[in-house]
Amino acid sequence: MNKRQRIAEENVILLNFWQQAQAGDSLAFCRLADKLYRTLFNYATNFTTDREFIKDSIQELMIHIWEKREQIHIQFVSIYFLRALRNQLMQEFRRTNASQAILDIEEAGQLSDYQTIETAIEQHEVFTENQVKVRCAIEELPRRQKEAIFLKYFEGMDNEQIADLMQVNRQSVANLLFKAISSLKHQIHLVSLIISAGFFQY
Repeated sequence: MNKRQRIAEENVILLNFWQQAQAGDSLAFCRLADKLYRTLFNYATNFTTDREFIKDSIQELMIHIWEKREQIHIQFVSIYFLRALRNQLMQEFRRTNASQAILDIEEAGQLSDYQTIETAIEQHEVFTENQVKVRCAIEELPRRQKEAIFLKYFEGMDNEQIADLMQVNRQSVANLLFKAISSLKHQIHLVSLIISAGFFQY
């Protein structure tokens, strides 16, 4: 089963939970929240290192979505929840002026050998013992590059979906991914380790 098939099948499962929850099944919503929690938590670490703040934000998000469930129409469950969490975090950061850097737009980059690098990344095998090295390397990337890497290689989103979630155009997404990968090129032994199922697990 390839990545796209896996993601499609997972969305069917999540959508089933959501439809039950939308009809008032609180247990189904709890199961949905449980399945999404790790992804949401890991995604939020692209914006802040405050774990308690992340936990509180996710809890607030779940309460809000449960209360508004009858008015919400969802096609892709993970994308909807990630976008909702991102918007919530951005609003909180703006309210508290916690980080003006979050709103910065990165400059466009060149895409000369992007496809070659991307293909090489996806084709290499990843070894668990190197996850710490990979984590450290990617943690050094600028926040928006790290966010794009997370969505592309760990959530399996295409560039159009990432652009929609990050509220930029597709070219900006391609630029962010290219810059992120290029930053790791000098550590070529790490480039082949980026795609790791357990990388963002805590």
